[in-house]
This record gives sequence, structure tokens and C-alpha cells, in this order.
Amino acid sequence: MITDSHATSPLTAAVTNNAAWCDAVCRSHGVGGTTEGGVWASAQRTPPLYPDAVTLSPTATPDDVLPRIDLSSPGASVKDSFGTLDLSAAGFEVLFEARWIHRPATEPAPPRAGGWEPVVGAGRLLAWEAAWSGDGESEGLFRPALLDDGAVFLAPASTGSVTAGTDPVTADTHPVPAGAIAYPSAGVIGVSNLFAAGDDLDAAWRSCLGATDRLWPGVPVVGYEHGDDLAAALRHGFEPVGPLRVWLRTDG
Repeated sequence: MITDSHATSPLTAAVTNNAAWCDAVCRSHGVGGTTEGGVWASAQRTPPLYPDAVTLSPTATPDDVLPRIDLSSPGASVKDSFGTLDLSAAGFEVLFEARWIHRPATEPAPPRAGGWEPVVGAGRLLAWEAAWSGDGESEGLFRPALLDDGAVFLAPASTGSVTAGTDPVTADTHPVPAGAIAYPSAGVIGVSNLFAAGDDLDAAWRSCLGATDRLWPGVPVVGYEHGDDLAAALRHGFEPVGPLRVWLRTDG
């Protein structure tokens, strides 16, 4: 488990926050991780899209990572948080590269438009995941336990109604047009999984940052992005603070 502490630099804060979020998702699936030698790692294969290991120090080496994850079959992944590892000799390939981003607390808050609010209840969480997935389906990646673990799933305020006696798990599953995840840890708010119908990322960032400023006033926001998503974030007050690389094991 990642200890929550106030990190000393924007890069350290972003890395620590993201590792804590990965740990929270894994724990919600009953998968435990431990921190040792500048690496968070799980000996058990983690949920889809989440890494088996995350480096927490730029001095971490392959020997600090590989013995602590499951290499018995392809599919293991490592978040190389500082872009310093070479895991190619162990059968890994670079899945993608990105940039950590940081938005200072001194950055002016965007106009409070869009009406994004925290998702409440298992049914609305199912609808959120179905919209984020892009195919209208929810596989249960984001489990209700995360709502009790500090995670805030943001979306436009619900306009649906729930009839008395309706199953609370399947209730309120009308479509979610946009959203993001906000996770407070390490003295910052980590934003991830931002999406919007029609790919209107600028509108999504305005609404997301308006919500984070309202819920956690005066707290910096961090995350990581690449490509068009990175460009959109930079237009809304974020600054790139360091590289990262995600490795996927395709051999073995």
C-alpha cells in the first residue's frame, strides 16, 4: 500500500498519487501490492489496464522490478514513472510514452460551468464506466469500494430519477456524456480517465477543473497524458513535469 504523504516536487507528487490510485484499484479487486526499493509491485496479475509495478524512484532498476511481478505468462506491465528503465531484454515492449502534468494551485479556476458532480451509488458508477469504455459496456473494473476509498468519479449532474423499490445496483444507469476520475493523495488531486462525447476535451477539462476547484479548493491537480489529450491539458493550465513510459511483456 502506498503511504499518503505530501510530496516535495510536482513530479514526485504526480508519481506518488498515481501509484496510490493504482494500489487502490488493485485492492478493490482483492489484489495486494507492496512498496520496496523504490517500486510498488504486485506479485499477482493486476486488473486490466493497471500495471503490475510502478517505479517510485528514478534510480529503480529492472532487478528491483522484475523479481516481484508475475512473469509466468505474457501480459505483465510496468509503469516506468521516470522513463529510465530498459526492460526489452526481459521480453517487454514499450506500449506508450506520456508526460506527467501538474496544474499549480495558483492557476486561476476555470468558469464554474458544466455542473459536474461526484457519482453516487453503484448503479451510476456502472453507467459511468459504460460511457468511459466507449462501447457502452461495464466490465466492473471500477468497483463501488473505490467510492469509499477516496475516489471521486465526476460526471454531469444526473437528471434521471429512481423509482421506489428499484434495485440500487442497476438504478440510474442513463447515459453519462462526460466524466473523469479524481483521486486525492500525496497533497494533490490526481485526475485520470477524462472523456467526453464528441471528444470535446476542452469542455471536459473546464468542467472537471471547475469541480476539483470546488471540491478541493487550493489543491494542485496532477495526472499524465499524451498526444491530443496532452495538448488539451496544457491549454488548461497544466505544465509537463517529466516523462513516463509503460512497458508490456509480449514475450514468454
